[in-house]
Amino acid sequence: MATSYKELLHNITTIVLDVDGVLTDGRLLISESGELLRTMNAKDGYAIKAALVQGYRVCIITGGRNLGVKSRLQGLGVADVFMNAHDKMQVLKEYMDTHQLQSSEILYMGDDMPDVPAVEFAGLGACPQDAIPEIKAVSDYISHRHGGDCCVRDVIEQVMKVHGKWTVDATVKSS
Repeated sequence: MATSYKELLHNITTIVLDVDGVLTDGRLLISESGELLRTMNAKDGYAIKAALVQGYRVCIITGGRNLGVKSRLQGLGVADVFMNAHDKMQVLKEYMDTHQLQSSEILYMGDDMPDVPAVEFAGLGACPQDAIPEIKAVSDYISHRHGGDCCVRDVIEQVMKVHGKWTVDATVKSS
């Protein structure tokens, strides 16, 4: 019998996220100068900070190169931001080796084709509601929320609640 995703939550120590389509809704606003702009949800930011405060690792692996995105994530306290990552599995395996992690400890949330191998490999593969069918087919958990609309908060809250760590904490002031 297949293990319920809720049982897999107990093992998670590390949350790995894609950016476009997960932390954002995947749409790009293109300025007149050609700059690509995205929006992120502050509630996702709060959850990321809360996870970091409670001792979880948060890692970002994205094919994007936008320095504004990196700055935002680092401002939340995310130290491990891997940009321009076209082989996400290679980056994930190197990250796991560096931190001596097992796949069972990893929650990976992605939404598109480059994320398929990592979603399949992770101890808990997750995706937003609006992910492509190929990702949904290999995910252990499909959030009821869309990318950029608190799907990240959804999975982080679930991990932290199962560990009894989703609490009001004065050290998480704003996102």
